[in-house]
Amino acid sequence: MKKLFIESTANSPKVNFDPENNVYEISGESRPPNVPVFYGQLIEWIKDFSGNISRKPGNSGMVEFNLDFNYFNSSSAKYILDFCKLVSAVRSGNDGIKIRWHYESDDPDMLEVGKEMERMAKMPFEFIRKDRGSSNPML
Repeated sequence: MKKLFIESTANSPKVNFDPENNVYEISGESRPPNVPVFYGQLIEWIKDFSGNISRKPGNSGMVEFNLDFNYFNSSSAKYILDFCKLVSAVRSGNDGIKIRWHYESDDPDMLEVGKEMERMAKMPFEFIRKDRGSSNPML
């Protein structure tokens, strides 16, 4: 399985999908100029990932997709939801896959959006509250 790494910019989030080190993260702001192209890479990666996971019998390793957005626009929201739905489909064959939705303690809107994504993706998320200015998330 290939690693996918995209450095963050002022308009697009950092993406680090590294199966070798068991790191799966999207973080930062998401308002890339061409949302379908940006998220198309992630969608193709998760489709490829699902094929690799399903071919590994007894794969018991935990896979946690950490979604840690400061902001995303409505165009990005559609693709983030599509990504979460694909993770949910992969999860149906492997309970060791989860989504961890990070949000700032003073940003109830981001928490609500995460809960709505959880409902629409039809899979439970783990919600990770972060105190602003702290690098340590609080549950």
